Amino acid sequence: MVFGWGFAARARRAGWVVCFAVLGWLSGWSGTVIADPPLPRVTLRAGLYQITAELAATQRAREQGLMFRTVLPPNHGMLFRFPFPDRHCMWMKNTPLPLAVAFLDDAGRIVNIAEMAPHTLTPHCAAQPVRWALEMPGGWFRERGIVVGMRIHGLDAIDK
Repeated sequence: MVFGWGFAARARRAGWVVCFAVLGWLSGWSGTVIADPPLPRVTLRAGLYQITAELAATQRAREQGLMFRTVLPPNHGMLFRFPFPDRHCMWMKNTPLPLAVAFLDDAGRIVNIAEMAPHTLTPHCAAQPVRWALEMPGGWFRERGIVVGMRIHGLDAIDK
């Protein structure tokens, strides 16, 4: 019986698969992907309201944002710290929750607020250069009477 080159190539691939499987088993690798460690949490204040926010200060954390989250506890959100002031933009790729974003200047004053619909790529941008953005559940700022010009307190305690 004659086997063509295709059979030999498949046999070699199968051998490599078996080899990697054995090496993985010997090393204890179960095929489980280890999640990134949790982001640091910071405490902020908006008027009378205390906010617990995860701090997204790295490029990787900012890119991930609140993607794939299906729930946010009350008064929880994510604070984005950018490396330099710019008209940074946010969108909702792979984000099933409606969110509101407040863009903040260095003093913590709200420059503008945008409501963002789930699973959209529509950019929502700062009205002027900012270094901070605070994402909260959709309607959070409006429901609490927090508007443009008000200040979010606690940014000064975060290592800039």
